[in-house]
Amino acid sequence: MAVARPYTFVVATTEDPKTAGVEAWRELYEATPERRGELFSTISGVENEPLYTPENVDVDHDRDLGYPGTYPFTRGVYPSMYRGKLWTMRQFAGFGTAAETNERFRYLLDHGQTGLSTAFDMPTLMGYDSDHPRSLGEVGREGVAIDSLEDMETLFDGIPLGDVSTSMTINSPAAILLAFYLCVGEQQGVPRADLRGTIQTDILKEYIAQKEYIFPPEPSMRLVTDMVEFCAREMPKWHPISISGYHIREAGSNAAQELAFTLADGFTYVEWAIARGLDVDDFAPRLSFFFNA
Repeated sequence: MAVARPYTFVVATTEDPKTAGVEAWRELYEATPERRGELFSTISGVENEPLYTPENVDVDHDRDLGYPGTYPFTRGVYPSMYRGKLWTMRQFAGFGTAAETNERFRYLLDHGQTGLSTAFDMPTLMGYDSDHPRSLGEVGREGVAIDSLEDMETLFDGIPLGDVSTSMTINSPAAILLAFYLCVGEQQGVPRADLRGTIQTDILKEYIAQKEYIFPPEPSMRLVTDMVEFCAREMPKWHPISISGYHIREAGSNAAQELAFTLADGFTYVEWAIARGLDVDDFAPRLSFFFNA
């Protein structure tokens, strides 16, 4: 699996490879748009450098630590990491009805949250309408019930999807929920290419741990690959899969098993997409991971 490269690594012209690394990092760092408002001191008011390396700190260190934003990304995927732009803050939320959850979403955004994380109820996770006999007693118990496009419209009523990043924790019916979300975006006049967020879509993890699958593995994987292909072509800012070790750990694995199963799942999604004919660099940078360990 290719490593995602969110920034181009430019090699500086110099004879000293260590100096070359620092200069290459600094070139990326100075060009990073997220650096606006970057913090240069600790919470105690102690001034600090944007990057510490054996070149500017008197330490005896033979390991090649690498540099932020450059391959192999051992010090992070962005040149300034999260000093210039904080990670998205979002609380997992889903009340019984779409209207109640919309009220909660608005409250969270009004109080400083920078993204939304949607919890769906069990019937929605399993692809059942709320009035299906098998939904009896489970509607709205552990998240919001979404049966239709109208429900999704209510869920995001008054929330500008062009300004917020949305996470949706759903797997088997993920394609349907993403289609609903696209439609709400279109109704708001937001191009699908501008929609930002993540939909879990980690069906292999369902067979391993959480068991919320609907279809057999092969047609499920075909559907997941369809979503990866669609998002790579139509939704460049969207994460089509959140490859999740968290649920594997919660099901009883240890940390090593969690990591092993999750990486194996990730390799499989990449292999299926490549077999479909997709270029790995067109989709792999948008695959995300979610770990307990």
